[in-house]
Amino acid sequence: MNESEFETLLLLISAYQRFYEVADIDERRNREFFSRFIEPSDDGLLIAASVDGEIAGFACMYWFFSSTQAVETVLMNDLFVADDRRGRGVGRALIDACVEVARERGAHHLEWATAPDNTTAQRLYDATGAERSTWLTYEIRV
Repeated sequence: MNESEFETLLLLISAYQRFYEVADIDERRNREFFSRFIEPSDDGLLIAASVDGEIAGFACMYWFFSSTQAVETVLMNDLFVADDRRGRGVGRALIDACVEVARERGAHHLEWATAPDNTTAQRLYDATGAERSTWLTYEIRV
């Protein structure tokens, strides 16, 4: 990914954050944070998908672990497709690319979460053959 692509991707990252109603989007913080996932990276991988030569979506993966199975996994922490590019297979292509990255790393599995009310994303995720987890996610602000 070159600098121009990364700048375009940062615009999509801000759109993704607005979708999830982030109140204080900080472009400098986004640039610093997400640049750590440009290959090569020990933290994860940021990938983009294009339609008609324009970046249409992105996924960000974190290298992750499962203590219960004592294996490396990959967490697809972010997946976003621009509103005007949805319904064209971009989200599915990004998931497929993330699966391939996980496979190449020798990871046990790829996992991700979505908001309970994001039924549009859930339809895509259900169509991939992925199984819904029985785990609930909790957060504590620190």
